[in-house]
Amino acid sequence: MSDDSGGFLATGLGRSLANNWAAFFLLLMLVVFSMTGQNFLSIVNFQNVVHLQTVPLLLAAAETFVIISGGIDLSIGFVMGLVSVSAARLMQAFLASGLPVGWVIVLASGIVLVGSLIPGLINGIIITRFKVPPFIATMGMWGIANGLALKLCQGFPVAGLPDALPEMGNGYFLYALPGQFMSLFGKPSWFPDARVRELWRLIPFSLPFILAILAVLAFALKRKRFGRHTYAIGGSMDAAVRSGIDVDRHVIKIYTLSSFLAGIAGVFNIFQTGIGNYTTFSAMYELFAVAAVIIGGASLSGGKGRVWSSAVGVLVLAFLENGLAISGVQPFYRYIAVGVLLVIAVVIDKLFPNLR
Repeated sequence: MSDDSGGFLATGLGRSLANNWAAFFLLLMLVVFSMTGQNFLSIVNFQNVVHLQTVPLLLAAAETFVIISGGIDLSIGFVMGLVSVSAARLMQAFLASGLPVGWVIVLASGIVLVGSLIPGLINGIIITRFKVPPFIATMGMWGIANGLALKLCQGFPVAGLPDALPEMGNGYFLYALPGQFMSLFGKPSWFPDARVRELWRLIPFSLPFILAILAVLAFALKRKRFGRHTYAIGGSMDAAVRSGIDVDRHVIKIYTLSSFLAGIAGVFNIFQTGIGNYTTFSAMYELFAVAAVIIGGASLSGGKGRVWSSAVGVLVLAFLENGLAISGVQPFYRYIAVGVLLVIAVVIDKLFPNLR
């Protein structure tokens, strides 16, 4: 069955609802939880949710390119952990050598970001040159990255890092106490830490950071040759080869990009927490990233998906968890709800394959 068979889905409204059902569901959730959860509908809560989703948004963006090409990357969560731990160890070494804090942060972050290209490059080569299925190749990197991270940190978070990290990672552009003062980029030095909860904090630093990255990725996917080739490979690899696309080279680029975005997530994780964190087995970052991409409208068979739609998928999962928590619902219902949403997304994709 296809969406061009007539009926409601043949209308403009029908296609809009089917194409953007996740966005409509997100709006519905916001309405429902605003009535059932105290303080859910507040700027503070919304900012906190979006700020805490910076890492999932990066991982979902990484998975979007891979899934559109017809593949999957199960290693991104553990690559993120490896990069986080590696950056923390480098910062410790640079601090011990007497380097200024600014240089410590810049050098360590730059080195690990360059290094984060390596797992994706290896994944891409194994998949293209040795014809190993992406599931198996990236599962192998999943174990390698996790093992290296645990070796570096010995199973404990890496602490003793510069205080400037969480100050920047969790900072806001505007701080204000209504009727008294307004301050940019940080609270006034004279304002006591004990009263910090009284402040209005608006626009976290992470917001323009993640919006800029998503905008660049969305532009590349929609407007540039890289994006067109990605869709072509996911739609039909044979047709892509016949049209002159160097499929192997492009697939390697896709997995390298995925790994690099996971590396950015790992660096941001340090700025957010102030410590180097290895990824625990129960975190399931990669699976929730895949779930967000599918809920956003991508197809596991490839050829469909959008960066902004994947971002909507992340927000659906985030506000679902947040709303259930504020409404007093037991947390295990989140997993049930995610499962239901995934089934709905896959059913929509199978019944109406010509959408998007």
